[in-house]
Amino acid sequence: MKKMMEIKKKLKGSNVLIGMLIVQVIATGLQLLSKVILSHGTFVFALMTYRHVVATLCIAPFALIWERDSLVKVTWSVLFWLFMIALIGIIMAMGFFYYGLKDTSATYATNFLNLVPIVTFIFSTVSRVEKLRWKTRLGKIKLLGAILCLAGALTITFYKGKVFYISHHHKHQNSSNYHEHKLRGTIFLMCSCMSYGCWFLIQSKVSKLFPYKYSATFIISIIATIQSAIIGVSMDRRKASWKLGFDMQLITIVYSGGLATAASLCLISWAVTKRGPTYPSMFNPLSLIFVAVAEAFFLGEEISIGRLLGMFLIIVGLYSFLRAKSKEFSQIGSPNVGAAEAPVPEIEATTPRSNMELPILARESARFQSTTIQVASPILKQDEDKEEEKQYI
Repeated sequence: MKKMMEIKKKLKGSNVLIGMLIVQVIATGLQLLSKVILSHGTFVFALMTYRHVVATLCIAPFALIWERDSLVKVTWSVLFWLFMIALIGIIMAMGFFYYGLKDTSATYATNFLNLVPIVTFIFSTVSRVEKLRWKTRLGKIKLLGAILCLAGALTITFYKGKVFYISHHHKHQNSSNYHEHKLRGTIFLMCSCMSYGCWFLIQSKVSKLFPYKYSATFIISIIATIQSAIIGVSMDRRKASWKLGFDMQLITIVYSGGLATAASLCLISWAVTKRGPTYPSMFNPLSLIFVAVAEAFFLGEEISIGRLLGMFLIIVGLYSFLRAKSKEFSQIGSPNVGAAEAPVPEIEATTPRSNMELPILARESARFQSTTIQVASPILKQDEDKEEEKQYI
């Protein structure tokens, strides 16, 4: 009985850890399924349209039951910013990512997703939303982490080295076409990273105007569905591009909308409330490892020394950056408290967006970051106590 109780306590204490591992496994499955169907000619905007239809249906119960009153507070200003979030964070960021994934590999694309917090940090520093603080120890660690991530990305892009396979059914590719597609895919992935960086900066503003995560996600899903459909129809009107069947494409759509969007966001949001906004982002490098191993084993992709070295640099750099960011936040709270600048968005909390998801996490972290601790003045406290004594007298 004692052993059973101890096991139950350990499982209860590690339930958040298990939840985050499940999120990374779901993200791995999403990357592999997306790569398979895109390689077989699935139209990107058809995939995005159907995916967000499923996501809308999954998020709707949470918004309509828990945040029903918030829908009345949607103004034209809120609607404009939600429109921009859908355009930049989904249509551009996710669209560029899918096209980059189509031209490269799941492992290669996931490496760029891990660069999103670094790009966001650079954008926020340049726009003076966040201070670099490079003279401090934590500021130097953040800068070093960013440099390591950049070095890892350059290593993966320009250095290959020795190649080996862990599966017998590896693919043979035409070298010239592969490198041509890889260059184009790299450009798409870089554009995706920059779009995600801009997207996360918008969150700090939107969270003040409309701090309702489920309702916001519900509305954004609807807007993203409409935007994807309009852009997709203008690019390709053939029925074959939009036709759905009982195949891998349908499985991927249901999987991405139900598990990778709704279930993952619920787990991440729950982890943020339990362990804080930094905790989920610490698991992002795991998806890179999972995707690399799974893609090499199931899809026969090659593993090169350059890719392994680049992955190592990105993981070390990202972890160093996030740890320094977390310690900086715990020491001084909001980095710009008392400064004239706008509140700083919590970048590391939004990186689960390495799963390419809707902005629940970004909204949660922006709210968490912009919250300041109010300490009562001792003099005011004494005056209040005297007034209460007078009332009792």
